[in-house]
Amino acid sequence: MSAEKKKQMGVLGLIVALVVVLIVGVLFVGAVSGWFDDPKVALDVEYKGEFDEYKDLSATEYDELVAAKKSFVVFVDQNECVTADKLRSYVEEWAREKGVKVYRMMFADMKESGLHESVKYYPSFVVVSKGKPTAWLRADADEDAEVYNNNEAFRVWVSKYL
Repeated sequence: MSAEKKKQMGVLGLIVALVVVLIVGVLFVGAVSGWFDDPKVALDVEYKGEFDEYKDLSATEYDELVAAKKSFVVFVDQNECVTADKLRSYVEEWAREKGVKVYRMMFADMKESGLHESVKYYPSFVVVSKGKPTAWLRADADEDAEVYNNNEAFRVWVSKYL
């Protein structure tokens, strides 16, 4: 290989290395800035407004909302459950403050809906985006334990998704 050819290959290699460094740098800055984070869910307009009480949701109604690709939230509840009582109070306070209408589905009904594929235990709070559950609290997961026991932790958790 001639000296001129080696010089050209060296310059080309340097240019390629600089382009790779530039691309990696831009991707790093983007990752740190949240470019690749899941976007927050925008609830459909009919679910924004004053919260006065839960709207009970049947399995059939849930599946219809999913088929219509709606974005909404569901509290999976169970009567006479102390943990559900506590989480229910967090959800109600948050919904009143943020002006969000919340569906409530009883656990027995949930097992008859498509939601049972994601949510296995009660209580739970589910964020559905365009007909797909995108986030839900897991009653059997250690990482969600604080959310069930602390109102501020619940608010932080919800703010990641809505």
